Amino acid sequence: MLWQGIVKAFKRVNKMISILDYDAGNIKSVEKAVAYLGEEGIITRDRDTILASDKIILPGVGSFGDAMDKLREYKLCDVIYDVVEAGRPFLGICLGLQLLYKESEESPGAVGLGILDGVIKRIPDREGLKVPHIGWNSLNIKKGARLFRDVPDNSYVYFVHSYYLESGNKEDVAATTEYSTLIHASVEHENVFACQFHPEKSSEVGLKILKNFIEL
Repeated sequence: MLWQGIVKAFKRVNKMISILDYDAGNIKSVEKAVAYLGEEGIITRDRDTILASDKIILPGVGSFGDAMDKLREYKLCDVIYDVVEAGRPFLGICLGLQLLYKESEESPGAVGLGILDGVIKRIPDREGLKVPHIGWNSLNIKKGARLFRDVPDNSYVYFVHSYYLESGNKEDVAATTEYSTLIHASVEHENVFACQFHPEKSSEVGLKILKNFIEL
């Protein structure tokens, strides 16, 4: 029993969660949320550290084109492809979700990672609704979505965005919300997960979502 406890502790100490640093903001709040859950998130752009990680998180706020320029500048595109290909659980948050796709109406001509199938569109202008969309919206959660295990349907999470995902593969969609249009608010495809909302700013519901990702 003692030996089993030592092995378990050793494995826990060696769990590594890389939070990718590419000057796109929102990194510290993700690090704090991971720490609150009892894990250590390492803010890094070091290839070897990322490749050695058990989990990888790509947060982000800002513009699609500028963020892709930074990912290329720091040579992070290839390492992202490598960890995804290796089957490591990967989570994109907010802009990090959008970068997983090939194109965005925000930055015509800019080429995204193209890991998932879909397009990023601008939220349509509707009378009485402000863009950017800033605030809490409820989620319609797909039954069996791994990121939302034990998260009640219609739970509220926090959004800050002007652009949204229209997934090209409806099977990838794990949760939706309504704000001027139907928004694909979260996706999961094999080992790749992403949220348009900010789980690290979404109170207990968001922490549960992050915990589910960490425990995959």
